[in-house]
Amino acid sequence: MSEAGLADLVGVTISVITNDGRNIVGTLKGYDQATNVILDDCHERVYSTKTGVEQLVLGLYVIRGDNIAVVGEVDDELDSQIDLGQISAAPLKPLAH
Repeated sequence: MSEAGLADLVGVTISVITNDGRNIVGTLKGYDQATNVILDDCHERVYSTKTGVEQLVLGLYVIRGDNIAVVGEVDDELDSQIDLGQISAAPLKPLAH
């Protein structure tokens, strides 16, 4: 993602999928030229085929830019209506280079 695209997302809730298959959701507080991002009030969503989505509280978190696969904006209103406990899904596999 370009720096101009990230600038529009500062202060917004985003979802980051990392190269190792983690899904981390939080408020974008900042970033740098290497696309390292700082997230606040964040949590990791851990998916399972046997149980609902587990949310692990991370708080303030830094993700290295070279470990980011996808960044997406989260619609807070829509996201709050989803019952994550009822969603089961296979965890994402790590990205193979």
